[in-house]
Amino acid sequence: MRLGVGLSGGADSVALLRALHERAGELGLVLHAAHLHHGLRGEEADVDLDFCRALAAKLGVDFHEARVDTAAAAKAKSETIEEAARHLRYAWFRQLMSGGPSHAVVDAVATAHTRDDQAETVLAKFLRGAWTDGLSGIYPVLHFAEGRIVRPLLAATRPEIETFLKGLGQPWREDSSNRHLTYARNRIRHELLPLLEGWNPQLREHLARMADLARDEEAWWQSQVATIAPQLLLPGRPVRGGGRAAGNNSGQSLALDVTRLAALAPAMQRRLLRYAALQLGAVPDLAATEALRGLALAPRSGRRLQLAQGLVAERTPRELRLCVDQFRTQKRNETAAEYRFTIPGEVAADAFGIRLRVELASGPPSQFDSAAGNQALVRNWRAGDRVTLRYSSGPRKVKEVLERLRVTGSARAPWPVLETGGRIVWMQGVELEPEAGIRVTAEAMGSAPGTPGLS
Repeated sequence: MRLGVGLSGGADSVALLRALHERAGELGLVLHAAHLHHGLRGEEADVDLDFCRALAAKLGVDFHEARVDTAAAAKAKSETIEEAARHLRYAWFRQLMSGGPSHAVVDAVATAHTRDDQAETVLAKFLRGAWTDGLSGIYPVLHFAEGRIVRPLLAATRPEIETFLKGLGQPWREDSSNRHLTYARNRIRHELLPLLEGWNPQLREHLARMADLARDEEAWWQSQVATIAPQLLLPGRPVRGGGRAAGNNSGQSLALDVTRLAALAPAMQRRLLRYAALQLGAVPDLAATEALRGLALAPRSGRRLQLAQGLVAERTPRELRLCVDQFRTQKRNETAAEYRFTIPGEVAADAFGIRLRVELASGPPSQFDSAAGNQALVRNWRAGDRVTLRYSSGPRKVKEVLERLRVTGSARAPWPVLETGGRIVWMQGVELEPEAGIRVTAEAMGSAPGTPGLS
């Protein structure tokens, strides 16, 4: 196998290259070193490139290099520097693997993610409120059309890696940006994790183990849902005399037998409801999923729930029916719905099926302390809108956030945001960096009292 090794010059990647080089013959590997110059850190990055080139030459390993402008890519796509660097790096790895067996430079690429990286990733995703798939963290193998990216060092720790390199007398490079606390991952690495390890010194090991467990659990759940869903999900609507009428919008309508759903464990209920919504192009968060479950298990029928992305849930005596309200979605697409109100206050945004409330919050002085004349606007998102996700170091385009949420097609245009003072302080389905002085809550209209809010 022609295996490329992502070589940054840091301890982790240098250790990976040296370890694989020692066992290349035994494992049947032809090694290649791949270094991407991100166009950051000026002369320091140039020295990193020279170091990696010299190390590859010393080991007799083919060396591949490329240069990118990470700052320009981050600005163009409204990404953080971390995100842009990662996307560019993996795009280049896939380029090295592309072209088929006769044209690809390498068959696979190995990256030097460690158990410490795994712990940081799981903690970061936990802070963002990830589902089980998010808590799976860094996967040992990623499969792309071009080839595989593998992570052989996920069980190794940084102290073990440094001990290994010192035993070889092998130097490495230190990236000064790894100390900058402007990056969310660095704050987790240098501040939050050490603080939590004061409570439990084995925290990194526990987080890495959680990722392994979550990954296995997620794979099992996916197989179970794939087996059970066809038995419970019914297309279209029932007709008198038996059978179901698919109609012209069969792909936009599903139903679940509430009796059979109630007999399942709550965990399976949530998975099936979320799976059903995903088939219709909706991406319910935990609160919306619980609202659907509450409707399905309610003793009374006849209730109806309007959720985000045009998703409508209706409880009949025997079924929970889910559909995409095409008329409502089309109406939202054609009309730029706007609702203005004064802070503190609330508004029923009928076109979006939500009720928003903005209250004054205690804390440091802010522009909202006087309250008088502070206006808020609920509206459709627009091209060019940007938001700052919580625990993120910079703003990103709403369009990119919706892509991450897998919101596509007709469901994307009517996505609501809340603007005040020229800034978006709330967006449906995600958690934004809190705005000093106010607290925003939202709930689905038509839900029963006490139903969890949408975000």
